Amino acid sequence: MKIRTLIVDDEPLARDRLRGFLKAEAAVEVIGECGSGTEAVAMIKAATPDLVFLDMSMPGCDGLQVIAQLPEEKRPAIIFATAHEKFALDAFDVAAVDYLLKPFDRDRFQQALRRAQDQLQRNRGVEILPAPATSAPKPDRITVKADGRLVFLSPAEIIRVEAADNYVMLYLTTGRLMLRETMAAIETRLGTQQFARINRSAIVQLDQIREIQPAQHGDYTVVLRDGTKLPLSRSLRGQLDKFASGGGV
Repeated sequence: MKIRTLIVDDEPLARDRLRGFLKAEAAVEVIGECGSGTEAVAMIKAATPDLVFLDMSMPGCDGLQVIAQLPEEKRPAIIFATAHEKFALDAFDVAAVDYLLKPFDRDRFQQALRRAQDQLQRNRGVEILPAPATSAPKPDRITVKADGRLVFLSPAEIIRVEAADNYVMLYLTTGRLMLRETMAAIETRLGTQQFARINRSAIVQLDQIREIQPAQHGDYTVVLRDGTKLPLSRSLRGQLDKFASGGGV
């Protein structure tokens, strides 16, 4: 099943550029285009796309107002594509998949698209056509919101993520950051190439895993390079097949 995608931007050249990028993606079907926020709300409700590339500043209503008019449980995955950097914090507040700052190149576009694919697969059970391995670059940085700041991190800086009530704690090579975000949201933004969810409360960077040890009653423990030990959920062992030798644990 392809990702049914809508392009929303009041600039024809911007729509053309996105359409050209999307045309090269076998997993995507562009179902329409809009030039205003008002038109976008109507089309999203009528066509129920899986994914929307949404401009922030448009006639009628802006991108945030578009999202506000959609029931939360029926919202598509949203990737903002805008020339306005000042709205980035607001975009993360409404759980946008990514925030593309114009002008962006094909690699940055594909990075955002892969994040959307991951979210759709996990949260909605949408079966996505596999993309060629060469078209899925690893993210070169991850942006998080902490204490009103935007913090830009390299994936290599993140050792693990653990749930903490209504927050998540990022354990970094340089310290810790607490974010008001769900595990599902941070998992989507980290992606699956460099990170794995090992239980309901923990995500680890694959390169930080030193051992997987057997525990009692057929369970397993993940041991990180810094000595941290975390339980491996039986239901999530398949996440580790990507690097475990001999076909997994």
